[in-house]
Amino acid sequence: MVDVVRVMEAALAEQGVTVLFKADAERMRNGVRPWTFVANGGPFHEDLLVRTDAASVEDCLKTCLPPLRDRGLVIPE
Repeated sequence: MVDVVRVMEAALAEQGVTVLFKADAERMRNGVRPWTFVANGGPFHEDLLVRTDAASVEDCLKTCLPPLRDRGLVIPE
C-alpha cells in the first residue's frame, strides 16, 4: 500500500506540487465516489491539472500517480 502522507509531503510537495485529498461526506452517504485527488503547480503549466474522483484513496492514487510520474515527478511506489 502506498504511504499517502509520504507521497503528498515527501514526494509531491517537495517538488513544488500542491496536493489535495478530500473525502466528501454527502457523496459518501450517497455511495458516489467520495474521494477526490487534485495535484497542480510545481513543474506543471498553470493550466495543467491532475484530478480524479474515486471510490477509495487507493483508486485515486492508481489513477493520478502514473500521469504525474509520466511528467517526470519522482514518486515512491
